[in-house]
Amino acid sequence: MRYTRRDFLATTASASLASLVAPGAWASGAAPADKAVQARYHRYNVTSPEGQRMLASYARGIKAMLALPADDPRNWFRNAFVHLMDCPHGNWWFYVWHRGYVGYFEQTIRTLSGDPQFAMPYWDWTELPRIPPAMFDGLLTPTDSAYAPYTRNLAVFTRFMRPALQRYWNTLDAGQRDQLKFRGYLTADDVWNDVTGYSVAEKTGISGNAAYAITCGARYLWRENPGFDAKTASAVSPDTIHAGLSPVEFYNDDVSRSFTSSRTASHVVQPDGATKFSVLEGFPHNKVHNCIGGVGAVDPGPYGNMTNFLSPLDPIFYLHHANMDRLWDVWNQLQQSRGKPIMPINVDQRRQFMNEPFRFFVDAQGKPVGERPASAFFSTTAFDYDYVYGGRNDLLKAAALPAATGAVRLVRGTRSDGAVRVAVPNEAVRAHLATSGPRQLIAEVTLERPRGLNNTREFDVLINAPAGTASVAADSPYYAGTVSFFGPTMAGMDHSHPTTFAVPLPQKLGALQALTAADGGTTTLEIRLVASSGQAPQTFPVLDAAILVAPLQP
Repeated sequence: MRYTRRDFLATTASASLASLVAPGAWASGAAPADKAVQARYHRYNVTSPEGQRMLASYARGIKAMLALPADDPRNWFRNAFVHLMDCPHGNWWFYVWHRGYVGYFEQTIRTLSGDPQFAMPYWDWTELPRIPPAMFDGLLTPTDSAYAPYTRNLAVFTRFMRPALQRYWNTLDAGQRDQLKFRGYLTADDVWNDVTGYSVAEKTGISGNAAYAITCGARYLWRENPGFDAKTASAVSPDTIHAGLSPVEFYNDDVSRSFTSSRTASHVVQPDGATKFSVLEGFPHNKVHNCIGGVGAVDPGPYGNMTNFLSPLDPIFYLHHANMDRLWDVWNQLQQSRGKPIMPINVDQRRQFMNEPFRFFVDAQGKPVGERPASAFFSTTAFDYDYVYGGRNDLLKAAALPAATGAVRLVRGTRSDGAVRVAVPNEAVRAHLATSGPRQLIAEVTLERPRGLNNTREFDVLINAPAGTASVAADSPYYAGTVSFFGPTMAGMDHSHPTTFAVPLPQKLGALQALTAADGGTTTLEIRLVASSGQAPQTFPVLDAAILVAPLQP
């Protein structure tokens, strides 16, 4: 079955959401009806026959990129430095920047592979919570021997890439250098410090912060152990995806109500206040990166490629981000069905978002694209592709989005002894337990990201856990989810850095299930944080917390 965004827009004027498709169906890749594909290029599910055919072209393209000299912007390693030097995470340009980055890369593979129809397949990890088998074959895994001439040890990688990086740095224009200053990159040496994990502040290397990964350790998951751990599986579950798609605003200061993460002055700076991760970036995006790179399993590092900002050196990166891009396209379709805007509502905010300049992209001929505004990549028409949805995931609910039953509001908590206690109205808890659609209780949990030699990347959110609880399994009645940081803190962001995550609360929480049938009143939820599994047992203070207590849908 095939279904495109153009088809959707043509039908929404005369069809209701319930009659079109359930949100879970979109989240898993199922299509409501047979439709004609109209875009020139089609991104298929990697598990489909077409997706498997695309992987063969992908491998040919990678082989060609590896053969290019290090000074060629299309070289496999040189291309990844665009991500290291310019990628936005934890802000509202996350989706649009990665659309541009993946789009130009897709064109490069199309050109170098000799496949004029190539489009990057997407990996729907909700449907398949393990690395697709073919991604362990040959050049599709960064542990393949073909990468060893460049990555078998740091000295080899340095000899190959460090001189080329310096020559590239020497060509940067004033606008590019100005943006890099905000990331703490004043020289090529500063960039290389992030490759090696060297901390100028600590005057030592931090193994977990090294973007370089040795060939044999470039990916943690392997053919005999391809599956996600239980906490990563929770982060990509249907319930989490539903919650991430449920906001009806592109941006809201309350991150529990926002499809995107923090609003910042530029895609290369952190916000004035806390960095805020929306559900989809904070959970499936970050947790999948960390799981594949080995966070928790091989702490404190060194990790595989996917854990830090040279993550595009693992070919799975592009399939992962094609799926994130697909979910953005799904959200746009949902917004059309809701009669809601797909852009920032505020005119000044919209202007700021659309005018943000991206300066580091390179085209399929290896030529710099030059300065392009975010607006150039807001639509999939920028690269003339669409998503082909096929198959079905029975784990996803087939219910239409519920109508709102009350006003949306945040209930703020009180802080004591490193925890925050929030009194949630019992009627909101009952509505949460009764719904078969997106979660109606979403917490906003704020913590201070550890700095210096403390490289803890992941924290389990506990609700009403017994005193002294230092670790929990994913099936614990106290486990609400794992909040994850992707990549190290940037060298240019060396001041206090509180971070807020939107955390959809699961219905299985013991504190919710224990609610009595009595009318009225409140249920107190005590929110705590502990280091996640595999990391040294320790608690971390919750700086602030609040809970959204009403549905997000209109």
